[in-house]
Amino acid sequence: MLDPQARALLDLMVERQVPPTHTLSPADARRMYRERRGYTQPDAPPVAEVRELLLDGTPARLYRPAAGVLPLLVYFHGGGWVIGDLDTHDVLCRQLANAAGVAVLSVDYRMGPEHRFPAAVDDCIAATRYARREAAALGIDAARIAVGGDSAGGNLAAVAAIAARDEGTPLAYQLLIYPGTDMRALAPSHRSNGQGYLLTSDSIAYYRGHYIEDEAHWSDWRASPLLASDLARMPPALVLTAGFDPLRDEGRQYADALSAAGNRVQYVCFERQIHGFVPMGRVIDEANTAVDLCAAALRRALAVAPA
Repeated sequence: MLDPQARALLDLMVERQVPPTHTLSPADARRMYRERRGYTQPDAPPVAEVRELLLDGTPARLYRPAAGVLPLLVYFHGGGWVIGDLDTHDVLCRQLANAAGVAVLSVDYRMGPEHRFPAAVDDCIAATRYARREAAALGIDAARIAVGGDSAGGNLAAVAAIAARDEGTPLAYQLLIYPGTDMRALAPSHRSNGQGYLLTSDSIAYYRGHYIEDEAHWSDWRASPLLASDLARMPPALVLTAGFDPLRDEGRQYADALSAAGNRVQYVCFERQIHGFVPMGRVIDEANTAVDLCAAALRRALAVAPA
């Protein structure tokens, strides 16, 4: 059964004739996403410090919940590699920083169609390297750096974790919230959940088309981390999915692949939820449960003492 609160949100969008993303230009889709967030997201909680940064030219925002040397979550926002920015995920980053007791570095990576694959990948890998290199200046413990993200951001976090392992600088944790892991969109949930639940097959094709110009790149592990040839020696992970999400099954497949390769993985599916629900704590109660779950996992993995 679909969560009644998620059902009410979907019905309201139909009633108000909110246009589907795939019918909009990227500029209009970005504007609508920014404007819409205020209806579904909680109020932004205060944090001890918020700092605007440039990471070798990439805008970023650092949230610190306390003074002293802290663990770090490098966070990549969702939005299909086309929409979303630092502001659309400001509340979620503040929530995670406060509840997990970690600093959060939110990265405003380049997006399509202006900057196509692998520009976003390059920016996210570079941001992760920057965090390690500049850890002392940022007040960060370089031995306790995690990556995370939702949807497209979960995809980018998974790729950044693989790249860090390959560079010999493995990360401490990965937080993958309904990640896209296979650009081929072959998993059964793409058929069962492809219409009627916010993220649709049409919008997936829209995002993918703006992000990746050549279909041959769908099988590149930097686009589809599920297809990476080696997933051994990866950091522990929490993979979170939603039951009425087209990406549900490929998230589960990635969790299974990580486990099969010998990694520590927690997999949690919010069976009654839709794609994109985690930041929607103003209108969906289970979103707040999911944020608390993510924060607790980060706190344990990065060994942060309870406040």
